[in-house]
Amino acid sequence: MPNLRTKCAQAVQTVLENKVFFAELKNDFVAADLPFANMLILSTLRYWVGLEKILNSFLKKKIPHKHRQAQYLLLLAIAELLLMETASHAVINETVANVRRVSDKFLGGLANAILRQIADARVSWRQKLLQMNLLPKSFVEILAGYAPEQIAKITQCVGAIPPLDLTVKNDVLAWAAKLKAKVLPNGTLRLNDAAKIKQLPGYDEGAWWIQDVAASLPVLAMGDVKGLQVADLCAAPGGKTAQLAAAGAEVTAVDISPERMEKLAQNMQRLGFLGVQTKVADALDFLQHTSRQFDAILLDAPCSATGTFRRHPEVLHIKTANDVAQQAIPQEQLLVACEQALKVGGILLYSVCSIAQAEGEQQIQKFLAKNKNFRLVPIDIKDISHYGGWAENILTPEGYIRTLPYVCFQDGGMDSFFIAKMQRII
Repeated sequence: MPNLRTKCAQAVQTVLENKVFFAELKNDFVAADLPFANMLILSTLRYWVGLEKILNSFLKKKIPHKHRQAQYLLLLAIAELLLMETASHAVINETVANVRRVSDKFLGGLANAILRQIADARVSWRQKLLQMNLLPKSFVEILAGYAPEQIAKITQCVGAIPPLDLTVKNDVLAWAAKLKAKVLPNGTLRLNDAAKIKQLPGYDEGAWWIQDVAASLPVLAMGDVKGLQVADLCAAPGGKTAQLAAAGAEVTAVDISPERMEKLAQNMQRLGFLGVQTKVADALDFLQHTSRQFDAILLDAPCSATGTFRRHPEVLHIKTANDVAQQAIPQEQLLVACEQALKVGGILLYSVCSIAQAEGEQQIQKFLAKNKNFRLVPIDIKDISHYGGWAENILTPEGYIRTLPYVCFQDGGMDSFFIAKMQRII
């Protein structure tokens, strides 16, 4: 039976070699182990580039591929020594034993020597790690179109641990006081210390839900949706669905995953939004075969998810420019298919949690050039700024929203989203 540190190393190996999200592996851990596993695994993935540089500085030659399990164990141990408060002897003793178990005595001795040297200069090595460029070269390719100074600022956000963001149904200021939270310009409540979600005031009564500040902007950008029939496509787990329902829209939530739609239904039950209609379906198939025409469509399109690297640092290592190109194809198909399900005069709101301009700015420019039945509606900054102004400009000259991780960085940053608002005119 592998111990917890070995299981964490195995999880990182699976994430990087099989290109999966860590969230898919959480059931491999018992609940009591998850807080430690989360911290160690996500910290390792955030600092992976720097951790490899540190390990390689001790090696005269590469660790053989057949012993890569030992290498994963070593990298996680370095991360734990430099980024967590664990006692050095606990990290070293168990890691050395684990390395010997999966490789040989030589690598066990090497691991012992390396980890002891790092532990003896723990503060110095931590400072070196914190000052390293942590952005993988393959991810830089995804940032095509950004200015060098923007990429430099994005790079500085890689190691940051994101805070907890909440969207409340109503009484933003009252709940901010109850939760001791900071109010962001759009009304998001931000907490920097909230480990036990279900014990927070308001959880049981359904007063709020977890939602990154950037993810809350698409619905706000739609403007007044009260009384409108709105299709929320690719809706699960339902943060935007809840926003629409709270704003008085008649919502039809569509998602292809039965499991995720069950979670959405549970979330709507907790929040008291019992009027939301749900449909398990492929969004493209739904658009092509529905007989309904909606007042508005919120297309939160499938994407590379590269904008979520603060919360899911594995995307830095498992997503490539080719993944971005592949995702752009169904996005274009969905945009085209929205026309027949949208009333003339209706609003099409397109959003992606991608930092890649190929899935955002470039995608919408191509769509509008080919589809003269739509016009771009510049987003009104007032719709997303009810509680003050933004520290960084998140509106582009065209009227899109483009958030980046360094927006509100002093307060904890935000995910990278692209949002465009369009109207069907014919």
